[in-house]
Amino acid sequence: MSRVAVIDLGTNIFNLLIVDIKLDNTFQFVYKTKISVKLGEGGINKGFIAPIAFNRGINALKTYKKTIEKYNVEKIYAIATSAIRGASNGSEFVAKAKEECNFEVHVITGDKEAELIYYGVRNAVKMNDNASLIIDIGGGSTEFIIANKNEIFWKHSFLLGVARLKEMFSSSDPITDKEKNILIDYFKVELQPLFEAIEKYPIAELIGSSGSFDSLAEMVANRFYSPSIFDGKTEYQFNLTECAVVHHKIINSTHAERLKIKGLVAIRVDMIVFSSILVNFILKSFSIPKMRLSTYSLKEGILFEK
Repeated sequence: MSRVAVIDLGTNIFNLLIVDIKLDNTFQFVYKTKISVKLGEGGINKGFIAPIAFNRGINALKTYKKTIEKYNVEKIYAIATSAIRGASNGSEFVAKAKEECNFEVHVITGDKEAELIYYGVRNAVKMNDNASLIIDIGGGSTEFIIANKNEIFWKHSFLLGVARLKEMFSSSDPITDKEKNILIDYFKVELQPLFEAIEKYPIAELIGSSGSFDSLAEMVANRFYSPSIFDGKTEYQFNLTECAVVHHKIINSTHAERLKIKGLVAIRVDMIVFSSILVNFILKSFSIPKMRLSTYSLKEGILFEK
């Protein structure tokens, strides 16, 4: 048995996952946590990591280094995504992570990110021969994958991460109908390749990978059920009527009101508005009848690939 740590250096959040890999190649969770770094703040749409965000990111990695040492980890996989791969000083951040923490950070392409997300989702959700649309909403990019249990038919990483959208589209509190429609018009243009792909590969459902979909599920659970409905589960089937109620609440509430929504963690209070509008747009555009949550995403996908 070996102990492995995975660090997912996302645009909004740095995730840490520590697991024990067993002899049969299954794994047992040991520890997981996340730190809000907002790496894209102030620079994501200008193609650089701003100094304050840069330091937040390095400090988060220093915290993780101490945790990893405490848990006697044997192998570390550190993966960087949109904010770092799209930044002119991304290589400086990677070098600083090596200098300060001795972490070898691997910057992956959007295409590779989508592939790893698929590996994670496929091992969390019972998929079949029908094609599903998998979506992973990040801070800098959002990955769309059309796949079944055996293979990926199409995948694309779009620059539609919620941190990027938040900086591109200033919004009122709460967001107005006009602002929402401007956002939807932008999605219609940017997601044309997705519309073409779904014509070629008809989908039976949407599978939301972790992140924003975790928050949506937690809000649904707190409003209609109990948080314990997720205990021990790696997938969850949404009731779309309940999702519509939660979506309505999200887009019609102020920042202060969203802070009080049970199941919505503080680090997602601003971004969830953009996530919810995007998800709702996808469900309506393609008349998708079914939506599930996968609690596995990129970091678990890295484990399954390795």
